[in-house]
Amino acid sequence: MGNREMEELIPLVNRLQDAFSALGQSCLLELPQIAVVGGQSAGKSSVLENFVGRDFLPRGSGIVTRRPLVLQLVTSKTEYAEFLHCKGRKFTDFDEVRQEIEAETDRVTGMNKGISSIPINLRVYSPHVLNLTLIDLPGITKVPVGDQPQDIEYQIREMIMQFITRENCLILAVTPANTDLANSDALKLAKEVDPQGLRTIGVITKLDLMDEGTDARDVLENKLLPLRRGYIGVVNRSQKDIDGKKDIKAALLAERKFFLSHPGYRHIADRMGTPHLQKVLNQQLTNHIRDTLPSFRSKLQGQLLSIEHEVEAYKNFKPEDPTRKTKALLQMVQQFSVDFEKRIEGSGDQVDTLELSGGAKINLIFHERFPFEIVKMEFNEKELRREISYAIKNIHGIRTGLFTPDMAFEAIVKKQIVKLKGPSLKSVDLVMQELINTVKKCTKKLANFPRLCEETERIVANHIREREGKTKDQVLLLIDIQLSYINTNHEDFIGFANAQQRSSQVHKKSAVGNQGTNLPPSRQIVIRKGWLTINNIGIMKGGSKEYWFVLTAESLSWYKDDEEKEKKYMLPLDNLKVRDVEKSFMSSKHIFALFNTEQRNVYKDYRFLELACDSQEDVDSWKASLLRAGVYPDKSLGNNKADNDESGQAENFSMDPQLERQVETIRNLVDSYMSITNKCIRDLIPKTIMHLMINNVKDFINSELLAQLYSSEDQNTLMEESAEQAQHRDEMLRMYQALKEALVIIGDINSATVSTPAPPPVDDSWLQHSRRSPPPSPTNQRRPTLNAPPTRPTSGRGPAPAIPSPGPQSGAPPVPFRPGPLPPFPSNSDAFGAPPQVPSRPTRAPPSVPRSADGPP
Repeated sequence: MGNREMEELIPLVNRLQDAFSALGQSCLLELPQIAVVGGQSAGKSSVLENFVGRDFLPRGSGIVTRRPLVLQLVTSKTEYAEFLHCKGRKFTDFDEVRQEIEAETDRVTGMNKGISSIPINLRVYSPHVLNLTLIDLPGITKVPVGDQPQDIEYQIREMIMQFITRENCLILAVTPANTDLANSDALKLAKEVDPQGLRTIGVITKLDLMDEGTDARDVLENKLLPLRRGYIGVVNRSQKDIDGKKDIKAALLAERKFFLSHPGYRHIADRMGTPHLQKVLNQQLTNHIRDTLPSFRSKLQGQLLSIEHEVEAYKNFKPEDPTRKTKALLQMVQQFSVDFEKRIEGSGDQVDTLELSGGAKINLIFHERFPFEIVKMEFNEKELRREISYAIKNIHGIRTGLFTPDMAFEAIVKKQIVKLKGPSLKSVDLVMQELINTVKKCTKKLANFPRLCEETERIVANHIREREGKTKDQVLLLIDIQLSYINTNHEDFIGFANAQQRSSQVHKKSAVGNQGTNLPPSRQIVIRKGWLTINNIGIMKGGSKEYWFVLTAESLSWYKDDEEKEKKYMLPLDNLKVRDVEKSFMSSKHIFALFNTEQRNVYKDYRFLELACDSQEDVDSWKASLLRAGVYPDKSLGNNKADNDESGQAENFSMDPQLERQVETIRNLVDSYMSITNKCIRDLIPKTIMHLMINNVKDFINSELLAQLYSSEDQNTLMEESAEQAQHRDEMLRMYQALKEALVIIGDINSATVSTPAPPPVDDSWLQHSRRSPPPSPTNQRRPTLNAPPTRPTSGRGPAPAIPSPGPQSGAPPVPFRPGPLPPFPSNSDAFGAPPQVPSRPTRAPPSVPRSADGPP
């Protein structure tokens, strides 16, 4: 990729980034960082400076870069620089930038060669750069000087590794040509973090300072000590040039002249120099951008699809249209009505998976909460029997009755029926609250019009409260109807004869015991199934354990799992009661316990069976199911009080056998009649609430809400849009346009750029073994000698195409690294060793003309 193509890419990428920055969002297309790594005084800062095109970095001998410099290039119409530690100050003179870098370095590290890992953040704005991050790192050194710590080598290594370990970082491994390349610390560090060599480019500096008669041709041709992406030679300005204010443009011309005039480099001059290094880096940036584009395009298209439906409605928005507010009001009310209907009746779309709400919550009130409240008000047995005995005594008065009085039965039944008013009215309150909550959730979609939302919620809530009063009146009327006539001829009523017979068998149940499958079918009906954790038993065995529980009218059984094949235990419900257990500090479970009223062990050696659920709602649901099975809540306090009252009044009457039989008979009659009444109330109350409240509210919303909105306020006031909605609409339209523009730009980038494949791997094992057996330095390999054995074909006068290409630096696809028509090495004993790609051949002299000692003219 040439500089012209890069010049076309720069504005495209910058346009892409500007499209997102205009919306206050960061572009997902993140460009790589470029880190310059090398030894002390290797010319790293000069390479970086040439790439930027500005003379602004400190120079000198020894360790000059003593803190990491993170340089952010930002495309701008004007050229200036800013430091993070000097916010608000713009530097237009780059000599002042250099002085500030030196001053800031000394401020943290001192004046005596100290180092610090705290980076200096510099941002350069220019119309000639791509939005990119460059990093100048301290040179690798081994011997501390001045104020440097004893572990200077380790500190600098860790500092460098912080940057080059990132997969988004290109590594320029800089090595001077006048040092031994095999001992390059920069290449070894790059090999550690980039073993495949895909992010590492070798840079050879100071080619003009090599000993006379030597060159680095073998290295630059990637034959000696090869790298996957090869090496690029550069010639930086000398200290004399810098002191003489030689500008970078003149230095680049001098570099070009050096490569064209040098006999060892002229044939590869097009692949050397700072411009070619920029070209290679530009190609890496292009490859990265093109590799990122497919996933980037998918994300943009996903965002576009997610907002397209909403944007379609905004596209047709016309503030000046007089019918706009009328249409919007009709649509909003219609949408509110549909949402309310769906939340009550149930719908497959927009399902709440976090909690019960709307119709599901009302269903729970009807079929679990209301029956639970009815069963929970169950009378205390001792208190009931005492009330029956009082009633019988008071009815007989001074006389001793021979027969069981009907009036006692009727008085006790009416007293129990009155108690149904509390649970029935509470159910109305719960349904009313849930309807109001449902209205609030539905009005959230009207939030774009605050007055409309507020008025809709007020009107519907007032209607719900109005219907609440009428529903409560009807519920009380139903209870009064039950009180008005005690129907002892009901087909399900046991009658006087059956009540007496049952009283004579009352003690036989405990003698027969629980026979499991011999129970009548009505007692084997499963009331509830579900998972529960046995809490206290698990603690004794090292941890609580979860079982599958099955509750029937006679027993509570638990199994290993929900297949119900392996039964663990069956617990009869006789004499069991349930009570709450305080939640443990370390446990998130909610616990309730079963215990025996006769102080017997419930399960094995345990007096209590503690069962745990995930939520209090599950606990209440299980307690309601247990109540249906006849396991009542513990009322020990009430029982104690009743016992005290009974003992205090025991002297007022005595329970003779005849009275006891009469009490038992009436007790059975009351139990039978209340069962009939409870069943009737449990059926009628939900129907009454459904008809007078829920269905009525739905009809009101469909038929009358719109009319009441029109009459409550002016239409323009109701449909006044919130500032947040107007801002949101503008943002959505801007985002939609930015996304569409970004997708167009991505298409332009694809058509304007060409991606090159990565070069094939090379044998770079020399990096791993260089410490033990380093290959000879390139400085000793180019000494001309007439008697020296021929090492390669003629290159100076011969045709340039005969020289193998180093690979990735050419614009064409990489050529596999293999020898040309003539083998370049005469024998296996050559000091350089054959490259790994050359197949083994018999040792013989090639039929080539040895290169002359003087080199090409």
